[in-house]
Amino acid sequence: MSDLRKIIHIDMDAFFSSVEQRDFPQYRGKPIAVGARPDQRRVVAAASYEARKFGIHSAMPSRVAIQRCPHLIFVPPRFEVYREVSEQIRAIFHRYTELVEPVSLDEAYLDVTQNKFAIPSATAIAKDIKKAIKHETGLTASAGVSINKFLAKMASGIDKPDGLHLIPPEAAQAFVALLPIAKFHGIGTATATKMGSLGIHTGAGLRQWSEKDLIEHFGKVGSHYYRIARADDRRQVNPNRIRKSIGAERSFTQDLDELDVMRGALARIAAEVVKRMEKHARYGYTLTLKVKYADYQQITRAQTVDYLLKEHGSVYRLAIALLEEHLDRSRQVRLLGLTVSNLAQSTTSPHYQQLHLPLPPFFR
Repeated sequence: MSDLRKIIHIDMDAFFSSVEQRDFPQYRGKPIAVGARPDQRRVVAAASYEARKFGIHSAMPSRVAIQRCPHLIFVPPRFEVYREVSEQIRAIFHRYTELVEPVSLDEAYLDVTQNKFAIPSATAIAKDIKKAIKHETGLTASAGVSINKFLAKMASGIDKPDGLHLIPPEAAQAFVALLPIAKFHGIGTATATKMGSLGIHTGAGLRQWSEKDLIEHFGKVGSHYYRIARADDRRQVNPNRIRKSIGAERSFTQDLDELDVMRGALARIAAEVVKRMEKHARYGYTLTLKVKYADYQQITRAQTVDYLLKEHGSVYRLAIALLEEHLDRSRQVRLLGLTVSNLAQSTTSPHYQQLHLPLPPFFR
């Protein structure tokens, strides 16, 4: 067993709303939602545990949230504060290992197989990290500990909030066998429904399928399903994850039906995308336009060019071309978004660079 990795997944508890309750005592113990007011056409960015008791969750339309909890308190987001706290928490991680892979502002994977203090127990490290986070930020985190990323991720959600759960090597196979398909990290609602129609309801059921058959039904990701059904996840904790895309989007308080207004909105979105590309010093060759209509149906359309999209003019012109070609003008629009992908570090290369498409980490 000495060659097994020791992986920790840290997941902050209701991160955005917990920061707000920490900083503003009047919110403590009350149902709050970080996001726009219910009279605006926006969604909940985060919900406190008090709000979750009413079935409120992130990405829920604000108007639906207020229907479920009429006394819900809406709090405007403070993303700069969340980023600062996230950096503070990541600094704690790096006290133990440099193999830290942030997934978002509020969660990360750590490989502590070899750690800076030569602590043999990953569970002991997870306890120390949780204590440090609580002491230094006033926030709670949940931790999952196991032999790979998939199992650590599953473990961190078991005893929330302020939980710590270990899935040891000898329990891995049994844990996955009993896990409902809908609970598998990486299997979405649509895929879970399809699996259910094929008689796959648990990890044990998934394990009955051959890799070939899973690929036939689900494409290349079938290889990943085959392995995780056997508690096998070969993805490494990667501290140098390469950003694959940079984008921005905007929802509108009133649906748009005039093309000129949409053009103006895209100009502002393009400016935000360029700002973010400049911040990361990464530019791309592919632009994707996202349009969400008033009935929540959406389309995405992309185009790849042979020059770097690095200036507002180039991004905006291509965005308008995509909009005018693909927009259904008989329908109103509630959201527009732009994403630049096929990224490159250099801003001087005059030639198109074909995007290398390596298999995702779990196929390697």
